[in-house]
Amino acid sequence: MSIAEKAFLGSLMKAEYLLKDTLIKPDQLESTKHKELMRSMVDYHQCGKTIDLISLTTLPNLDSFGGMSYLSELLSYGDVERFEIIEKMILDLWKEREKRNILTIASYNDWDISKVITSLDKINQSRIDDHTSLHHALSSIYEAPWEDQEIIHNATTGIKKLDEVTGGFQNGEVTILAARPSMGKTDVMLHFAKMAGWDGYLPLVFSLEMPEKLITKRLIASTGSFNRTKMRDPKNMLTTAQKNKWSNVIHELNETNIHIFDGAGQTVAEMRAKTRKMIHQFPNKKPIIFIDYLTLISSSESYGGNSHLQVTEISKSLKMMAKDFDCHVICLAQLNRSVETRANKRPMMSDIRESGSVEQDADVILFLYRDAYYDKDTQDRSLEIIVSKNRNGPVGFIKVKYNEHTGGIEDLKE
Repeated sequence: MSIAEKAFLGSLMKAEYLLKDTLIKPDQLESTKHKELMRSMVDYHQCGKTIDLISLTTLPNLDSFGGMSYLSELLSYGDVERFEIIEKMILDLWKEREKRNILTIASYNDWDISKVITSLDKINQSRIDDHTSLHHALSSIYEAPWEDQEIIHNATTGIKKLDEVTGGFQNGEVTILAARPSMGKTDVMLHFAKMAGWDGYLPLVFSLEMPEKLITKRLIASTGSFNRTKMRDPKNMLTTAQKNKWSNVIHELNETNIHIFDGAGQTVAEMRAKTRKMIHQFPNKKPIIFIDYLTLISSSESYGGNSHLQVTEISKSLKMMAKDFDCHVICLAQLNRSVETRANKRPMMSDIRESGSVEQDADVILFLYRDAYYDKDTQDRSLEIIVSKNRNGPVGFIKVKYNEHTGGIEDLKE
C-alpha cells in the first residue's frame, strides 16, 4: 500500500488544518481503505469534530480501517514539514492512473482522438506548484536598483514601431488580431511568423481555414516579392530574374522553422498536444503560436449551440495555453458586418464577434484597417495596425507599407 498515502493521512491526523487546505480529494487516493478513511475525516471535520487519533477511534467502522493499530501506524508516517512534497507525489500518481484509465476506456469505446486529447489535457491542468511567496519574490528583486537589468528577449513583430509600443510578443500573453475579410489578416500573421522564426523562435501555425499549400505559396510570394497570381503557375508566369531568385527565397524561408497544422476544426486541446510534441522535438526553441482563426476553433462542448459560451471557453483556453507553455499566442478574429454600416469604418472592440470574453482575456488587441479597401481611388496604399488594447503599454496606431499583390509588409520610411 502506498507509503505516500500513509504519510498523507498521517499528516492530516497530526495537523488537522491541512485537511482544509489540501487540494487532494478522497477519490484521488488509490487504496479503497484510504479513500474511505479520508471521507470519514472530511465528514468529522464538517461536523466540527477533531480528526486526531483519539477522535478517529470512535469511528463506527473502525475495524474496516484496520483498527487502532493501523491508525497508529498512519500517524507514525505523518510528516507535516514535507506535506507539500507528499501531496505532489499523490497528485502525480493519480494523474498516471487517470491517464491509463482514460486510454483503456477510450480504446474500449472507440473514442474520437479529440475527446481523448481533451480528457488527458484536463488531468494535466491539475496543478499545485504555482505558488510564490511575496517574501521570495521581493528577495529576488531586492538588488534591482544596483544591478544591470537582464534583457528579456521577446519575439519581434518585425515592425519597428509596433515593437516599441508592445515590447514585442511577450511570453504568457495572448494577442487578438482582428479585421474584416480581405483586409490582410493572414498576411500580417505570416509576417509575424516569419520574423519570429528568423528571430530564433519556433512558429507553430494552426491554419483552420487555409490549406498548407496556400500558406506556403503566400510565404514564398511575400518573401520573394512575387505577385501572388504568378504562384498559380510559377513555371510559365515567373520572370527569369524571379526564377533565379527562387532558391534563395526557399532557403530564407527554411531558416524560419515554421510548422503548419492545417486540420479543420481543431480544438485547443489538440493544439496543446501538438505544441507539446513540438517542444519535445525542438527543446532549445521557444514556441510562438499562431491560429487562423478564433471562431473556427472547435470547443470541447456544444453548449446547446450557444456561440457566446463556446467563444468564452476557447478564449479562456487560449490564455491558459499561453500561460502553461509560457509562450505567446496570436489568434486571428473576424469582425462583425456592423463595421460596414458606419461612416467611420475603423474597427472597435464591439466589432469582434462575441467580443466580451475576448476583450477580457486578450493582453493585446490589434485591428487592421486600409483606406484602399473602401476607396479604390485613394493613393494611400498603407495598412493601419490599430493597437486597441495593450495591457503593458500604450494604445494608438502604426502605419505600415502593405503590398496586397505580394502580401509583403514593411516599415514605412520616416
